[in-house]
Amino acid sequence: MSKDGIGKGYVQVYTGNCKGKTTAALGLAFRAMGRGLKTYVGQFMKGQKYAELKSAEMCQPYITIEQYGKDTLIHVKNPPEQEDVQMAQEGLAKGKRAMQSGAYDIVVFDEINTAHFFHLITTEEMLEVIKTKPDGVEVIFTGRYAPPEVIEAADLVTEMTEIKHYYEQGVPARDGIER
Repeated sequence: MSKDGIGKGYVQVYTGNCKGKTTAALGLAFRAMGRGLKTYVGQFMKGQKYAELKSAEMCQPYITIEQYGKDTLIHVKNPPEQEDVQMAQEGLAKGKRAMQSGAYDIVVFDEINTAHFFHLITTEEMLEVIKTKPDGVEVIFTGRYAPPEVIEAADLVTEMTEIKHYYEQGVPARDGIER
């Protein structure tokens, strides 16, 4: 495992109400793979069979993805169930173990901000991840609604802002593009 490009490692947050947050994190993982770096991606609130799962299989041993969610979405109208909380907490523990293991250069907590929004993960738990991040590991938090305290603690924050989206014209999520 090479640490040449990582140095001490930083905390990045990709947030905002537009598409592209997970894609940006996966793009970073793909770039890192080109330098021999390994990435662990833990996907909160996701259990659907997104195309990135198949792509990650092709990128072994450089990119590993695990999902911590059901194959249905949580909506504001349907608050999370205890099972959702348990899956998120187990995922948080797995992500922290991956971060501390020395096996990965980059650890992505995909949709952790959204998991926080739905009360599956606390702000304190997110800040604890940041505080306990070892040197030589880059940590990325993605998802809408990043808590202000996490934004403050991060080293880099990118907000995806929607200017125009074809969803507004009734275009559903497309295989290979949005899922």
